[in-house]
Amino acid sequence: MNVIVANEAKAMLSTLDIDVIKSVDGVHTADEIVEMFKNFFYARMILDITAIKDYEDITNIQKISIGLDADKIILLLPNNEVSNSSSYLSKIISMGIYNFTTTVDGVKYFLEHPNTYKDVAHIQQLNDLSSTINEKVVAGSRIIGIKNVTDHAGSTTLIYMLKKELEQTYGMSVVAIEVNRHDFLYFNSPNMISVDDEHLMTEVVKHNDVAIILIDLNDSSNEGACNDVLYLIEPSSIRLNKLMKRDRRIFEELKGKKIVLNMSLLSNSDIMDFEYEGRTKVFYNIPPLNDRVKNPVLSDFLSKIGLINKTKEKENSGGKIFGLFKR
Repeated sequence: MNVIVANEAKAMLSTLDIDVIKSVDGVHTADEIVEMFKNFFYARMILDITAIKDYEDITNIQKISIGLDADKIILLLPNNEVSNSSSYLSKIISMGIYNFTTTVDGVKYFLEHPNTYKDVAHIQQLNDLSSTINEKVVAGSRIIGIKNVTDHAGSTTLIYMLKKELEQTYGMSVVAIEVNRHDFLYFNSPNMISVDDEHLMTEVVKHNDVAIILIDLNDSSNEGACNDVLYLIEPSSIRLNKLMKRDRRIFEELKGKKIVLNMSLLSNSDIMDFEYEGRTKVFYNIPPLNDRVKNPVLSDFLSKIGLINKTKEKENSGGKIFGLFKR
């Protein structure tokens, strides 16, 4: 059974020959629509977007996508400049709504052949997407992507350790998301989520109540979803040789990006040689870490990428050495 929420397209939708369990007419706020259907069972919702009050404001569409199952929604759009623009459609896609059309025939098609992200990815504008998602996350929050450049550079474990440091030392709310893998389950830690590439955007929007989202990008191309992306290199000779054999232009491609050496035993002199030979700049050098103990280097790294304020932390400690002597 299906539900229909109609306004300007009421006459058009009345020609649909489908089973309808509930039909609602008129203009309603996004919150009202969510309240009406959040505990209501249905197969598909055909939603005339003009039935959403102030639908031009994308935050109202986001409320719908968060409050209801985005996979079940078929949006019927009016033929106007706003709702048919690439920017507007890109933002809708970023919220996990992949089925939208301007015709009743399109509605009929999606009832039988719903889109996946792959079907609409060509519409999406990643530059718009980055700002869209980050505008919707709570003010002051950050979305950080981490991506292995060399094989087994340690992005998964590093994300786990950063998450633990942020939560336990700084009391921050953190969600970690890995793309196209299921390695997080071995850490037995809450709020570590595994998704496929096409559902990454939906998952990010779902967690708009946390301070920080860490994304293990793996082979995902959705780097535009992040405020910042860190590119991990494990700088042992064998890893670097394999990397260069696979792609000799890799450091040209990484020019201007934040390169992090992970599980690195390089000295300052070695790093200078690395930068000279690669014609590149190292953003940070992380030595091998023990994930069972507290690692002070993580605090410095988090400060470097702007997730914590060490200056403020020192002020709060009363200016004492290490903050050991409290007032």
